[in-house]
Amino acid sequence: MAENENIPDASAAPAPAAAPAAAAPAGQRPQRDSRDRGPRGGRGGGGRGRKPADVGENAFENGGEELTEKVVFINRSSKVVKGGRRFKFSALVVVGDKKGKVGLALGKAAEVADAIRRGGELARTKMVSVSLKGVTIPHEVYSTYGGAKILLRPASPGTGIIAGKTVRAVLESAGVKDILTKSLGSKNAANVVKATLNGLLSLRTREQIYQSRGLPFKKVETPKAPEAVAA
Repeated sequence: MAENENIPDASAAPAPAAAPAAAAPAGQRPQRDSRDRGPRGGRGGGGRGRKPADVGENAFENGGEELTEKVVFINRSSKVVKGGRRFKFSALVVVGDKKGKVGLALGKAAEVADAIRRGGELARTKMVSVSLKGVTIPHEVYSTYGGAKILLRPASPGTGIIAGKTVRAVLESAGVKDILTKSLGSKNAANVVKATLNGLLSLRTREQIYQSRGLPFKKVETPKAPEAVAA
């Protein structure tokens, strides 16, 4: 009984010390406790993405003029990289005021909407004036660009625009309403549009030809139909 009295109480024994953290192997960083980590989201808690550029409401206005914007063709190109494929888009845009001014440009971006916006902005800076006779062209013209060949002919009032969608986009933006056209070569949209624009730029009215030659211009009156004689 005396021996049992000398046995120390287990409840009064000190708690065992915590085991030290295992040493990290050579060449590796020691693991950090999740409680020691800062806020998620990288440095400063902010994300890595960039904010898109803000576009004002009046970004597409040109001196108060009403301009029409037509998307002629959208092309998609891809690039194979280590993580997969990266796509880029190019948009061919035609802009005009339907009063003799027209411009075209090719906008490129990673998104379709951005490519169209950039193409429209570039086309507005490249607008040129073309010579028209009312709502038609003053004379016949044949134009080429690359493999594209375009023939433009004036038409009588009420004929309309007899053309494909690519040539029609340029003519409508310039303000032509009566014309006959024919595409004789390549169907590449970029070449057809440029050939059409070159044809419009080569047009000359009678007044411009007389002025270039230094001759006086006399306006010729349109002959009137004879009046009907009463029986």
